[in-house]
Amino acid sequence: MMQDTKVSGAADGPKSEVSPRAPNFWALTLGSIGVVYGDIGTSPLYALRVSVLAAVGSNAPAGEEVILGILSLIIWALILIVTVKYVLILLRADNNGEGGTLALMALAHRALGGHSLVIITLGMISAALFYGDAMITPALSVLSAVEGLEIETSAFRGYVVPLAVVILFALFAVQSRGTARVASFFGPVTLVWFIVIAIAGAWQVAQNPGVLAAFNPVHGVRFLLSHGYIGLLTLGAVFLVVTGAEALYADLGHFGRGPIRMAWLTVALPALTINYLGQGALLLAEPTAIENPFFRLYPEWALLPMVGLATAATVIASQAVITGAYSLTRQAIQLGLLPRLEIRHTSEAQFGQIYIPRVNTLLLIGVLLLVVQFRSSAALASAYGIAVTGTMVVTAIMALIVVWKYWKWPLWGAAALMVPFLLIDLTFLSANLLKVFQGGWVPLMIGAMVMVVMLTWRKGARILAAKTRRLETPIDSLIESLEKHQPHKVQGTAVFLTADPDSAPTALLHSLKHYKVLHEQNVVLTIITESTPRVAHVDRVSIAPLGTLFTRVIIRFGFMETPNIPKALAIARKQGLSFDIMSTSFFLSRRSVRQDTRSGMPVWQDRLFIIIARNADDASSYFQLPTDRVVEIGTQVTV
Repeated sequence: MMQDTKVSGAADGPKSEVSPRAPNFWALTLGSIGVVYGDIGTSPLYALRVSVLAAVGSNAPAGEEVILGILSLIIWALILIVTVKYVLILLRADNNGEGGTLALMALAHRALGGHSLVIITLGMISAALFYGDAMITPALSVLSAVEGLEIETSAFRGYVVPLAVVILFALFAVQSRGTARVASFFGPVTLVWFIVIAIAGAWQVAQNPGVLAAFNPVHGVRFLLSHGYIGLLTLGAVFLVVTGAEALYADLGHFGRGPIRMAWLTVALPALTINYLGQGALLLAEPTAIENPFFRLYPEWALLPMVGLATAATVIASQAVITGAYSLTRQAIQLGLLPRLEIRHTSEAQFGQIYIPRVNTLLLIGVLLLVVQFRSSAALASAYGIAVTGTMVVTAIMALIVVWKYWKWPLWGAAALMVPFLLIDLTFLSANLLKVFQGGWVPLMIGAMVMVVMLTWRKGARILAAKTRRLETPIDSLIESLEKHQPHKVQGTAVFLTADPDSAPTALLHSLKHYKVLHEQNVVLTIITESTPRVAHVDRVSIAPLGTLFTRVIIRFGFMETPNIPKALAIARKQGLSFDIMSTSFFLSRRSVRQDTRSGMPVWQDRLFIIIARNADDASSYFQLPTDRVVEIGTQVTV
């Protein structure tokens, strides 16, 4: 029951900025440390080790030139990609206070007049790649944390994979209970994590201050120029240090621009930089520490506590990306990119605390398969990066359009601002594509599968809507006919849901055909999803009379909202609509989709659309209608 989406919004929304003087500013800052930086904060567990091994292999020790070169690339990746691109620029490109790929897509779509298939496609690509990231992140993070046990004793080696499987299974099993209570611990635990990794890194830097030379970008450039193909391969591994940067933008609506910036500049960036420098200093002094330079930073007595803290931190990082997958799925459903799925709200107090059972199950299966297939963080790291770099490239392209068209910058100015970042992202993407045959095919395959589902659903839904529209009767003609020859009336209110407010609802036509009666009050209801995150209550409901027998009601929801028709009709009642839920019947048309050889889609895509449609959540539960007030009338359509 959805119309084509529309876009509205401002470049600086009401929730994007929080003053440091606001009473909740520091609480939001602490919360963002856990939720926003959980993923990027656990990268030191594996990023430097994988980068050095990519440069020199496992048999040769890394020299000072290699260590300083890789550290320089890491530091400047954190500065240029995370700090400048995301923290300083993209956090300002918000859609009514909300960030993320689909919010940026909505802004770019509006900037080009709302008729750009390219922008919609870019948004789908970015969203599809995110699901690959959402599977790899928990598997890689938890594996890398549990592998710290191998340093304590080799006897633990055979238990790493089973223990990781148990932790991940438990993590996904508790999702249905909601994360509101657990989330309150995210910030403090991750803050302790950043403090501890900074202290360990600082101690090693103090032992070998020469490692600070890595701040000179010349070392990174020299490494790339002198190592050719190996340098590019290493660059793909270096990119692991910025995976999770997209969370900066995606969580803008939850925490605001100010707290996210404060958390990055004062906690996350300094701690990460110091820890990477500390690992580099340790490798310069002790090349054999390449086995696991992160855990080798700590004395033996602190090893087990650090494994426990690292496991907690990686669970937090995994939780953030899982909830991100739920949020992205809800947005995609509202924007018509995915079919309706069951969405459960797990908190009455916190907006956005949702659980989607089917997404949770698919993610769990994918994560466990990855752990069992790759069995180590080093092997799995090869599969990481492509999804994130692809998303970053798409983000840079859409940001260029927003800066040029939406912010009204001259083209040369927008290009000067964003093209350098686009080139950097393309370079990282090229480097990561070298890992396709070592595991990089995994996120590409997952993304391709999601893209096929999105394209099939969008195309099939449009074909179905166009075919239905051709067969429908104009609502004005029907009302004119009914007013001339009024059928028998019964008490109460009938609400007929339709995607097209100008056409007579199919359920209404079938009701008249079979029952030959009308209710005293009849409402033709249309749900429109706007391409803004949320719709204000004053703009939620529009009411217009249709003769003496019918009333047209249009309800608008944002793409981050879960539609609730009864609550929206309560708003309509305040605007004059006579409405009593106990005397109201909701008439829905349940469509049975059949295959049509003339549908305009290949046979395989036709069949896929039918499978997806049959497994979609029913409209009554999706729109939260009272089950005892719903009347469903079946119709058969072909596509």
